[in-house]
Amino acid sequence: MSMDPNAVSSSIRDFVAKTFLYSDQGFPYPDDASFLEEGVIDSLGIMEMVSFVEKQFGISVADAEILPGNFDSVEQLSRYVGGKMVHAS
Repeated sequence: MSMDPNAVSSSIRDFVAKTFLYSDQGFPYPDDASFLEEGVIDSLGIMEMVSFVEKQFGISVADAEILPGNFDSVEQLSRYVGGKMVHAS
């Protein structure tokens, strides 16, 4: 499965805005803003993100990959998903 990186980022922004910010107005932060530092997502939210990523992009996330470096911003998560999708194809 191949997906445009902009589409991946957009999908992540939409999910975070609706699920964690309860907003239909979009994601108000820059793509490199830390979800944790901004108070957007807590540790339980990270698990929701993992579930979303697995379902939305058809990838499997190993426990060892659930790290802030992979899941703490739109930018990091998009890069992580893109890397997983490249290796899966």
